[in-house]
Amino acid sequence: MAQALVIPLIEQELIPADQVIAVVGRQDSVARVSARVPSGLKVVAASDSAAQHAWAASVQLLAVKPQMLDGVAASAPPPLETPASGSSLLLSVLAGVPLVRLQALFPGRLCVRAVPNTPCLVGQGLTGLAWGDGISDSQKQQVRSFFEPVSEVLELPEERLDTFLALTSSGPAYVALIAEAMADGAVAMGMPRSQAHHLAHRTLAGTAALLQEQELHPGELKDMVASPGGTTMAALRHLEKSGLRSALIEAIVAATQHGRGMAN
Repeated sequence: MAQALVIPLIEQELIPADQVIAVVGRQDSVARVSARVPSGLKVVAASDSAAQHAWAASVQLLAVKPQMLDGVAASAPPPLETPASGSSLLLSVLAGVPLVRLQALFPGRLCVRAVPNTPCLVGQGLTGLAWGDGISDSQKQQVRSFFEPVSEVLELPEERLDTFLALTSSGPAYVALIAEAMADGAVAMGMPRSQAHHLAHRTLAGTAALLQEQELHPGELKDMVASPGGTTMAALRHLEKSGLRSALIEAIVAATQHGRGMAN
């Protein structure tokens, strides 16, 4: 996720690559990550002394696995605060880790919870933000400017972030599963796989654009397509009998509950 956010900002020349330090967990990951990021961006291992420079940055993006959080916090030096620079901003994209825990683990830093999704890679993302204590209006704008080039940004009460994550961050996996299944159905009926995938992807993209641009309720679009006694109604009847609607509802509920449980 860190790469999905930072690389587009560098490619759009919104931040210079040589002002970014990426810290990875192991030395053997340095070469692999370096090959995937823009030239000029420095990649170091957490054990490298140069990793300490990242903690001196005015903005720090925390994008590790939640189970690694305590170890990362233990290795973080006290923040360097000066009257000119103020407190550094810590932007966390960790699922299920609340602000109260972040602020306890990283005292002296101003913490923000961010929930972006992978369509940020193509500038079509969504990001939910919840603010920690003590963040000024100018710092909020600084955080927004980090995410706005690659996503729509929504400021939410923190208690809504887990559901936001279940819908928007996990959501691309649900849609990908639906796209794959739709293509498999066409392949089962004799269509070449490459063509089936192309048509499924275009159908999903076009449908999403139609819903958004014409501000249609999903039920309206369904009724526009499903004529009485037609093929679409036959398919919809089968999907309802198979429990697709209920399965998707319960998927969002399960993902939200799992995210909340990760904080314990």
